[in-house]
Amino acid sequence: VLENQDLQDSIKPQKVEFHSLNFNTTLHWQPGWAREARDVLYFVQYKVYGQSTWQNKDDCWGIPSRVCDLTHETSDIQEPYYGRVRATLAGVYSNWSLSCRFTPWRETMIGPPMVTVVHSNKSITVKLQAPHSPYKRKRGSKITMTNYYDLLYQVFIINNLLDEQHRVLVYEGKDKVIKIEDLRPGVSYCVVAKTYVPMLDRSSAYSSRQCTVL
Repeated sequence: VLENQDLQDSIKPQKVEFHSLNFNTTLHWQPGWAREARDVLYFVQYKVYGQSTWQNKDDCWGIPSRVCDLTHETSDIQEPYYGRVRATLAGVYSNWSLSCRFTPWRETMIGPPMVTVVHSNKSITVKLQAPHSPYKRKRGSKITMTNYYDLLYQVFIINNLLDEQHRVLVYEGKDKVIKIEDLRPGVSYCVVAKTYVPMLDRSSAYSSRQCTVL
């Protein structure tokens, strides 16, 4: 019995955490410290905070992977959720490992906007597109993150002649098309942008650089 207890403890999943970007939400965990960890299989359940019964996630039932997609199961974005994971090896089952409480609207990370740049001889026009959520309208088009948040765009310009690391904020607001004027012909400029949610005081990562020479 003691050996079984040791095995139970050694395969119990560690660090069960939700990761979420634009409401694409996955549950991640680390293996226990069992040496045969590669033969361990995992089982995932989830529930809304306050519910008494746990739901099985069928696609993540007896899987070798250490990640489970719960995007569909966490689509009520204002609700708080829990996930939990248990492991099995050689007919022995670990206890469940519980995640922290996760509320998608409050905790999902928001991605940067898509940026395209068009240049003329002394200006750059920047076009921004909000990131998409995984959720769809009735007609099938994906709903953008601006449906869920009051998003601002922050646009930065980098003058490669001066310093490739130095980003200057040239615009913050809701416009999707921004014109940056009075630039120097013949100089290489790059533009990056972020999304910013004032209500949560949270910024996205920077978008990929879009560069142009005037």
